[in-house]
Amino acid sequence: MKLAAIILLNLITALTASAHGISEADQQGILEGGNLEYIKLGATHMLTGYDHLLFLFGVIFFLTQFKDIVKFITAFTLGHCVTLIFATLLHIKANFFLIDAVIALTVCYKAFDNLDGFRKYIGTQPPSLLGAVFLFGLIHGFGLSTRLQQLPLGHEGLVFRILSFNLGVEIGQVLALTGMWVFLSRWRGTSSFFKFSKACNVALMIAGFLLLLMQLHGYQHTQFPADFPTNKDEHFQIHQNMEANRDIGTEGEK
Repeated sequence: MKLAAIILLNLITALTASAHGISEADQQGILEGGNLEYIKLGATHMLTGYDHLLFLFGVIFFLTQFKDIVKFITAFTLGHCVTLIFATLLHIKANFFLIDAVIALTVCYKAFDNLDGFRKYIGTQPPSLLGAVFLFGLIHGFGLSTRLQQLPLGHEGLVFRILSFNLGVEIGQVLALTGMWVFLSRWRGTSSFFKFSKACNVALMIAGFLLLLMQLHGYQHTQFPADFPTNKDEHFQIHQNMEANRDIGTEGEK
């Protein structure tokens, strides 16, 4: 159990270190390439944004009609476009780890909804899915805005840069959804879909929970930077010491 916790801690630490921030190479590319680079970066952020992809996967998991997929994805797209554009234009910021923690919760929510959790465990009808998807789109867009605002945006041509990034996000989203739709369409034609659809959504919920832990871990680093050095070995040693002290405290209570 302790070994599993250490492995999980290593995974969370590694993912947290790489989940945020715009590299110097990307910043230089933006300065040299202009709007085309913003389109490329927007697409890249969507295609490598595991939290966004997991949520979209959950949304279309049980959708078999193309018109339904278009309806829900349109609601999600409208939501994230609103906050991506206006939060960036108005320079509205928040701690990106907290925003991504909320995004992780949206993954858990959608998996819980796919498992019919509201009826089975709460005894109520699930909230309007269309409204929920639009609301979560707003949250996801705010998360994208936090990334965009890490770039050297400046003032001249700001609107075009934001729209270019947003266009890239939409291109990445279409590519991701196309792959998901093809995969799910083929999987639904097999008997294993009915056997493992529940397990898949349980796994989706666990993934969302792990993402939540990862983002809360990152938030802790931003609030107490002196307690968590960037050196990986020193960083991990601190966590080991914390675990050892906790064990000693537990034994003392006994």
